[in-house]
Amino acid sequence: MSSLLEKVKANLILDTDTDNEILQEFINSAISYAESYQKKSAGYYAVNAMPPTTEQAVIMLSSHFYESRDGSTGGFFADNVNAATQVWNTVNTLLRLDRNWKV
Repeated sequence: MSSLLEKVKANLILDTDTDNEILQEFINSAISYAESYQKKSAGYYAVNAMPPTTEQAVIMLSSHFYESRDGSTGGFFADNVNAATQVWNTVNTLLRLDRNWKV
């Protein structure tokens, strides 16, 4: 999953390793959310390939966690009160594509 770290850093336009530890925690949380939302077992993506749509959702969600770690909407859309809702709607739409719909 180290490539995910590099992709999240590229998305955030970060070129230092200073925040790698916290970024990895946000990536782990985003992956856990993806597995839960998609009704996959915990650790599923540790042993199975992550589809591109799920990877993009993880990158977006990890970036959102990082940019709003102070509790605000944060980041580029800091002046938009709907920014967090937009992120979550997009992430959930991407995750829905690879969801296990079995009951």
